[in-house]
Amino acid sequence: MHSLFSRRQWLASSLSGLALAAAGSSAVQAQTGPRVLRIGHQKGWLSILKGRGTLEKQLAPLGVSVTWTEFNAGPVQLEALNVGSIDFGDVGEAPPIFAQAAGAPLVYAGATVPRPQLEAIIVPKGSPIKTVADLKGKRVAYNKGSNVQYFLVKLLQKHGLQYNDVQSVFLAPPDARAAFERGAIDAWIIWDPFLAAAQKTLDAQLLVNASGVVNNRGYYFTSRDFATKNVDVLRIAIREINAIDTWVAANKPAAAAELSKVLGLDTSITELYLSRAAFGTAPVTREILAEQQQIADTFFELKLIPKKLNLLHAAPVNLS
Repeated sequence: MHSLFSRRQWLASSLSGLALAAAGSSAVQAQTGPRVLRIGHQKGWLSILKGRGTLEKQLAPLGVSVTWTEFNAGPVQLEALNVGSIDFGDVGEAPPIFAQAAGAPLVYAGATVPRPQLEAIIVPKGSPIKTVADLKGKRVAYNKGSNVQYFLVKLLQKHGLQYNDVQSVFLAPPDARAAFERGAIDAWIIWDPFLAAAQKTLDAQLLVNASGVVNNRGYYFTSRDFATKNVDVLRIAIREINAIDTWVAANKPAAAAELSKVLGLDTSITELYLSRAAFGTAPVTREILAEQQQIADTFFELKLIPKKLNLLHAAPVNLS
């Protein structure tokens, strides 16, 4: 179990940002030579899309081929996008803010439906922590710059606490799991499938999930240049990802079995994960950008990013 999580270290601090720019969105620019969609991915739903080969079949009539590169960590994946070696990948809702603050030329291609039950605060069995108020002064571990950091901020605010009322311990999932096991932290904020694995294998107790606090969307990103020239390709990619989502929602037992093979996890863990998941992927809207703007504003107020951002200055491209 630990070796799996070591391979699946999640996003650290700099990832993607912005919405698809409107300029050039109405038509695909002329291409010089064969087109290629270079996808970077970590183990998960994009791995299943790769295995099925449906995206390649849909893009073939356009003369577009697809390449896949698997990454073991988010920062490497996004660095690859920045240097132009991949065109497309996936990310959560908070890390893009840090990338935009750093001036990364990255744009959103699609967004999932809200998935608040997929991240939560867990405590060891028998912990005296029974409510969010009990977290005051406690050692709370989470991945810095990730979705769960934003979740913590908004959760504390909802319960009348300040961000600094807890002792933040910045740990990647493998290290946080180890600290949780040996009692070096009081609580751990984590997402699925790490969350389900901790519940199943460590008897971790769920204190509260993100329902009613944050949306916890997932995003698919691309580069500004690729988005401008390949709207038709992105439209098909998002459609095929949503087709996987639709299948999973209707076939959770089979999906859990397939995902367990991809992740190297026991099926009981992926079954728990999928039992509380919501599925659906679509193009980004201005309403979704407004959610991202709230995250950016919150991080600026906490001085987690160096400048105030404006994510609403350009309308997202129309992929419908």
